[in-house]
Amino acid sequence: MQTVHYLKDYKRPEFTVTQLDLHFDIQETHTQVKARMLVLPKQEQSSILVLDGSAQLVSVVLDGEVLGSDAYQVQDECLRIPNVPVESFVLEITTKVYPEQNKSLMGLYASNGNLYTQCEPEGFRKITYYLDRPDVMTKFSTTIVADKKRYPVLLSNGNQVAAGDIDKKRHYVKWIDPFRKPSYLFALVAGDFACSKDEFMTQSGRKVAIHFYTSEQDKHKVPYAIDALKRSMRWDEERFGLEYDLDIFMVVAVGDFNMGAMENKGLNIFNTKYVFADAQTATDKDFEHIEAVIGHEYFHNWTGNRVTCRDWFQLSLKEGLTVFRDQEFSGDMANRDVRRIENVMVLRGHQFPEDAGPTAHPIRPASYTEMNNFYTLTIYEKGSEVVRMLHTLLGEEGFQKGMKLYFQRHDGQAVTCDDFRLAMADANAYDLSQFALWYSQAGTPQVKLRSEYDAQNQVLRIHAQQTLPATPDTTLPKQAMMIPMTVGMLTQDGQAQTFVIDGKQADETVLVLTAFEQTWEFQQVASAPILSLLRGFSAPIYLEYAYSEADLMTLMLNDVDAFARWEAGQTLFRRVMKQAVCALRAEQEMPNIDGLIQALSQLMQQEIDPALLALMLTIPSEQEIWDQDFEHLNPVLLWQAREWLVLSIAKTCLKEISDLRLKAREAEQKSGIANIRDYHPELAKLRSLISTTRSYAARAQPEVLVYLNQQYENLTFNMTHEWGILQAINHETSPLRDQMLQQFAQKFDHDALVMDKYFTLVASSSREDAFERVQDALKHPRFSMENPNKVRSLIGTFTRNTRHFHHESGIGYAFVTDKIIELDAYNPQVAARLVQAFNVLNRVDVQRQNLMLAQLQRIQAQASLSKDTGEIVGKILSQFQVA
Repeated sequence: MQTVHYLKDYKRPEFTVTQLDLHFDIQETHTQVKARMLVLPKQEQSSILVLDGSAQLVSVVLDGEVLGSDAYQVQDECLRIPNVPVESFVLEITTKVYPEQNKSLMGLYASNGNLYTQCEPEGFRKITYYLDRPDVMTKFSTTIVADKKRYPVLLSNGNQVAAGDIDKKRHYVKWIDPFRKPSYLFALVAGDFACSKDEFMTQSGRKVAIHFYTSEQDKHKVPYAIDALKRSMRWDEERFGLEYDLDIFMVVAVGDFNMGAMENKGLNIFNTKYVFADAQTATDKDFEHIEAVIGHEYFHNWTGNRVTCRDWFQLSLKEGLTVFRDQEFSGDMANRDVRRIENVMVLRGHQFPEDAGPTAHPIRPASYTEMNNFYTLTIYEKGSEVVRMLHTLLGEEGFQKGMKLYFQRHDGQAVTCDDFRLAMADANAYDLSQFALWYSQAGTPQVKLRSEYDAQNQVLRIHAQQTLPATPDTTLPKQAMMIPMTVGMLTQDGQAQTFVIDGKQADETVLVLTAFEQTWEFQQVASAPILSLLRGFSAPIYLEYAYSEADLMTLMLNDVDAFARWEAGQTLFRRVMKQAVCALRAEQEMPNIDGLIQALSQLMQQEIDPALLALMLTIPSEQEIWDQDFEHLNPVLLWQAREWLVLSIAKTCLKEISDLRLKAREAEQKSGIANIRDYHPELAKLRSLISTTRSYAARAQPEVLVYLNQQYENLTFNMTHEWGILQAINHETSPLRDQMLQQFAQKFDHDALVMDKYFTLVASSSREDAFERVQDALKHPRFSMENPNKVRSLIGTFTRNTRHFHHESGIGYAFVTDKIIELDAYNPQVAARLVQAFNVLNRVDVQRQNLMLAQLQRIQAQASLSKDTGEIVGKILSQFQVA
């Protein structure tokens, strides 16, 4: 029976720990851990001390007395010690752990001969027995003893205070973290590393040492990440007034890692994917993601470490806020408009479907079974959008006032989402009580707008109606949400139009929807306007408004707001794709797209930011179309509709597309930037447009494949172009495609991260033989099911391959199920993520429902199924039965 944890049942800890001294003795076959803690009861009566843990228990010592096995109980991953003193006492616990045997990559584990920890959310209990909860904050000291030759580098949180030899073979290092923290922020690393060093001067004049630890062979790929860290540190000082607080900031890169990175105080542990980059092996997007993730983990130093979560229900307190901060950082570094649109694409393509599926939950869930399952896009990406709405409501000045009050009140504390919201409200005297519903109600709100224009009185009225979807997390009726919508107006010829609202003249305003139905009135609207709605994507909602095709084209070609321009084009794409799906379903003629082609042709002749243009030419994903409008659908129809639209645009706009590509290529060559192979924000803009237009050209003219092959063979060390060419030809049936992929794999056989790209190409291809190639890739010597990056690249990518994962025979479902069962035995966290590919069970046609159902039941029937995977499977099956 799985235990369900409820937010309503939260109780403050009965004990706190004022000091925790850890001693790690790293041996050949195991590591012995001694934890000495000074425990303080919070009530004046004898009580049972309950510690979380699953490591092998060696001994328990209470105030110097060794306890016999009859003096405590170990059961259900807990250590219970009855009748502990009513005043402070010292508890010493010794455990043994076996890092080499730990394939879950949680707790203390081994990777390529080195040792690493991952403790968030509940990995610390795999190391020792402790109050493993985020509201127990204490000061840590960590001593590590190990063989000097095998483990020359010994790292932990805080500042190094001592080091020396134990004997000729062994040495030790001691670290003290001066800041109180919960156990999930503990980190330890031991191994043989190369160290790349730099330093940063804070705004107050302190020198901070920067150390990045990697393998010797990857050391040359670290400079960009170091520079990104320094930019992050400076930005946090300038934008938020937040300065780093330790003498050293360390980053360790590891290839075997379940997540992207971890913000452990002063010692961040990173997936190599978000550290290593050079022009030969990393694309421009890789560079941009590295900058964002480096920033994200650094920003956690204040929004997550100095102020942390009271309990895991409050996870979005730190993650949503920090994602907002890293998005703002990325926007300030380069191309704010494009970054914002990319954020929205992730949200709509992945989080919106999550919100509409059986695992839907609010950003502060009311309950959970396995905490690992709540590291979701809802917590992170929707959580960020909720913070962004606060910024929209309060403005930059008001938001900064709220942040300052938040830190003044709560520095050094473990707090709640309500504490953050109240700081924002109190600092600005702004009532945000209704806004709290964003934390407790799941699902994506749907807002329908309609407008009426009174030409005689020059008055425009906008009527809004919001509806909230039913979600599996609750049966309670939903309450109206507080939704900020940024709105502007254009004239019929595309010029900005002013208006008066609330007695003030403006060309843009924020309408705040607070009821299920609401109306706003605008005065002095000189002519019938074209509404520019939800500018900047000011709220994470579905917005419905009866635009004409002509209005959408005017917005796409003229709006001053980049998101609104992009969205107008996306709306046109979505309409056509939906029509195409209906036509395919009914076996009728495909829709006429002459109007869309005309608009795209005009768009491609405008002077426009190349990266924005590349996004405007990118057609929405199948998932986005499916999520909104289709139930019980053959998903392959979505793929066919998108393929038809891509090919139609490619053929009819070939000249404009080719001209754009040549123009962008010429601009890249003449940029004046010293080394055009390297990453640079201006070059990245041009290369994104080159990649987009190259893909269209390859679809329109099969003979382009020969040209691209020649280009590929003549490439000199630029992964962005190399990857772009391979993506452009990845769906082609020509033997040249196989030859180029094989050449790519042979060329980069030694580079684990580039091989991840190879596996992604194999799994994303829509060729007839893609499924067989995926099975072949499992046997590739560079593939390993024990490496999460490899699993995500091959198996994870395959689950998003609409044509093959949803094959009518069910072989795609069976294949992924086999891998989930295999993974669940040693890494349930990654296995549970893969199960979410079956979230669409309720939405597919009956034939595929039956095939999916059989596989989910096969997973559920596994005798040793993990809590992680079992919870997700159970939710999907439960919601299917309800439906």
